[in-house]
Amino acid sequence: MASLRHQVLAWTIPKLRGSCELTDVAEERARIEVWHATLDRTLPTGRVRGFDRDFTVTTETLAGADGDFPSYTITPRGYEPELTLYYLHGGAFMAPIDHFQVLWVTRLAKALRARVVVPDYPLTPEHTVHASHAAVADAAARWAGAGPTVLVGDSAGGGYALAVAQTLRDRGGPQATRLLLVSPWVDLSTSTKAETEALDKVDRWLFIGKLRAYAEWWAGSAEALTQHEASPALAPLEGLPPALMFCGTRDLLVPGCRLLQRRAQEAGWDLTYVEEPDLIHVYPILPVIPEARVAWRQTLEWLR
Repeated sequence: MASLRHQVLAWTIPKLRGSCELTDVAEERARIEVWHATLDRTLPTGRVRGFDRDFTVTTETLAGADGDFPSYTITPRGYEPELTLYYLHGGAFMAPIDHFQVLWVTRLAKALRARVVVPDYPLTPEHTVHASHAAVADAAARWAGAGPTVLVGDSAGGGYALAVAQTLRDRGGPQATRLLLVSPWVDLSTSTKAETEALDKVDRWLFIGKLRAYAEWWAGSAEALTQHEASPALAPLEGLPPALMFCGTRDLLVPGCRLLQRRAQEAGWDLTYVEEPDLIHVYPILPVIPEARVAWRQTLEWLR
């Protein structure tokens, strides 16, 4: 049974955000484009306690198909890390990284004595996955060639991380050593439509209509939804690095995670899947809940 803190968080956060289902796709697109026009895309480190004391940040420019975009390297002060966490943030491909994500991944870096690399990829609806995928994969390959590298992603970023791992495998060059996927969005198609719709009333955080719109924008078209860059759960899984994946059962993305687990078993891919009953989207990175502490210990045990 989910903890009281989890239940309170699951109820209050959507209320505070004013979360709701879309009523018109065109209006939603216009709303997001207006938001993006005034969005501060700098790395949100100001609300991460002790960040400037503990880390330095350098910026690399990646050459995307629609233009350049930044990638941030967060390096711990006081020692040279031997491990790289290559982190692709969530946000339904339309929202930038937030300070909770920075807090979680830098805390992970401190525990593992690692650096963090954060590609700040272009967002949808103005851009599709093809605006950044090749450049993100190129940078991941460089880091993987330089030393042990873990591909990390939550939600949309989890699906992106898996797609990048598949691209690195297909190229035949350097690959990540492991994959860490937190409530990943791995199937943007409608292959799990019935199971997803059955969860619509229990997931207060995500909305089917919004996910369908964002998915098509990110893929570039309805026909492109099954391509591996958009829906890596549908692509071949053989030859991928070992992976750890978390998801809760009050999450619209859990049908895709279950599909990925089934296909991993068929492919012989080493995927450790942790599914927790009655827990919400990206529960391992949420603050103050005991379920996140359990996932934290599981993550460190697996990565060390």
